[in-house]
Amino acid sequence: MRTFDVFRKIAFAEGISYLLFALTMPLKYIFNVPEPNFVVGLAHGILFVAYCLLLLDVWIRYNWKFKKAFFAFVASLVPFGTFWAEKRLYHKE
Repeated sequence: MRTFDVFRKIAFAEGISYLLFALTMPLKYIFNVPEPNFVVGLAHGILFVAYCLLLLDVWIRYNWKFKKAFFAFVASLVPFGTFWAEKRLYHKE
């Protein structure tokens, strides 16, 4: 499997894990059930680090311009960002 394909799959999983916080945060802070938030947070953290490392690899391997890599990084910081990037940035490779 190509590095880029792995990167896209990790980007999707990272985006899903980010959105799962919308479910686990109320559980933690309103209903005092912190366990799901811990699991989602751990998964999200691992996926975010993997995303950043793979982004660096893809940036170098596919000769992305700084602007494209920058927007791919920023996309990981906002909800739905990696889904936007899939349509606008990654789909063209």
